[in-house]
Amino acid sequence: MRYAPVTERLAGLGGAKWEIHALARRMQAAGEAVIELTIGEPDVPTPAALMETAHRAMVAGRTGYSNGQGEPALVAALAARYSARRGRPIGKDQVMCLPGTQTTLYAILQTLVTEGDEVLVGDPMYATYEGLIRATGAAVTPVPLRPETGFRMQPADVAARITPRSRILFLNSPHNPTGAVLTKDDLTALCQLAAAHDLWVICDEVYEDLCFPGVTFASPLDLPEFADRVIVASSISKSHAAPGFRSGWCIGPAEFCARLLPLSETMLFGSQPFIADMTAEAVSTPSPIAAEMMARFHRRAILIRDRLDGVAGLKVHMPQAGMFALLDIRASGMTGDAFARALLAKAKVATMPGESFGTALSGWLRLSLTQPDDRIETACTRIAAFAAERRVAA
Repeated sequence: MRYAPVTERLAGLGGAKWEIHALARRMQAAGEAVIELTIGEPDVPTPAALMETAHRAMVAGRTGYSNGQGEPALVAALAARYSARRGRPIGKDQVMCLPGTQTTLYAILQTLVTEGDEVLVGDPMYATYEGLIRATGAAVTPVPLRPETGFRMQPADVAARITPRSRILFLNSPHNPTGAVLTKDDLTALCQLAAAHDLWVICDEVYEDLCFPGVTFASPLDLPEFADRVIVASSISKSHAAPGFRSGWCIGPAEFCARLLPLSETMLFGSQPFIADMTAEAVSTPSPIAAEMMARFHRRAILIRDRLDGVAGLKVHMPQAGMFALLDIRASGMTGDAFARALLAKAKVATMPGESFGTALSGWLRLSLTQPDDRIETACTRIAAFAAERRVAA
């Protein structure tokens, strides 16, 4: 039987990158005491007030069809939120609502690129980005993000990889998996480069509300001179601990949103109205839980640094935001994948191999900060002992 070319483009880019996470879950189901430091799922439940809003909306009959742009109250709430945060008017015609950041990014890319185009994206990158880009037929052009520059994208590295087929500069700030946060100066330089080469600028900003103390969030939407080429995407998955509700959006030029609308209507014809009501409430006021989550994640990143940095050749990269810390295990002589598999088998600690996020993190691990402090402590003890054993064996 024949299949569409997209299935070939996506072969090997799905759940295989989470193979160790899936293995850890199977081990837990079999009764093994695994400490899971893999995925970035918030460590608290969705706020009760938001759940109650969704419930009231369902009872009130908000379970019918919506429309391709989003429920009017949510569209208005997002326009108001971004106008206030970015310091310039954002119109309702610049808002599109979709189920989660993942679907939003898929729809954005499908609207902007096709086969033969190229998308510049930082390496390392979130594990699904490669699939999102390849699904369109466009090619991934990795731009190295280097530890010596804090994993912040450098304009010179972008410039060296631009070709006549380049169409998009794809940013992620705060960044997953590195926790790097681009400054306003960084974004200005990158947007100037994009403008010089007529590139779109997409930025995934889902970790905006989880910047650590002393770190200032900046968005390309802060730069009105580049408004005709900037699109940002986000959701309530992280900021409001609501990943299962799949409620996301993008903000961009009105013409872009008008062109995205038929695609959204073709894919979904609207999200659930009761979730839109909940989201409108969520984005209209500061998150009641984001600050406390951020404080816990920051504390745990410091804990990991204090317990592991310099132990048996290990090095910890401190994030500036988000839910993860990076561990450099190259001194072990193992790949991140080999180290993560052996660590899970022998020490019952599940981590994400750096190779799941691109070639630049070969020989690294990503550690989730979403477990309680005592489990992070125990995981660090096990990782340190395992690394020391490996060093002696080498």
